[in-house]
Amino acid sequence: MVKKEQRLGVLLWFRLSRFYNRNIKLTNQNLKKANLSMAQFDVIAQIGLEDESTQKSLADRLVVTKGNITQLLVKLEEQGLICRRKQGKEKYIALTEQGKACYMENVPMQEAFQQEQFDKLTREEQKQLLALLKKLDD
Repeated sequence: MVKKEQRLGVLLWFRLSRFYNRNIKLTNQNLKKANLSMAQFDVIAQIGLEDESTQKSLADRLVVTKGNITQLLVKLEEQGLICRRKQGKEKYIALTEQGKACYMENVPMQEAFQQEQFDKLTREEQKQLLALLKKLDD
């Protein structure tokens, strides 16, 4: 028989999974309107924080392989959202004007959407949840 303490862990896992899956589904629906996958959006958001980024540092921040980042960048370049240049052994990526417009239109919208997901919690509860999730991550 499962102890109550063990059952609580399972309930927490189900709740977190359900929240995460619902959030991902809604995020994908929002990004589909912009013709972006979540991975493509993540690239646009990361590059948009800087003037440009090296392909290696971008892959490290996104925690993806060289192959995955290359595929993402090829698609974004085909869409006219990024441009790549090689300098020595480094490959640099920057947003094009179209990419900057995509960033300005979609990143604030996505950030607002994510904030709305937590609006049922007070600011203090949000800080507590963040601290607890960080504790679980350590």
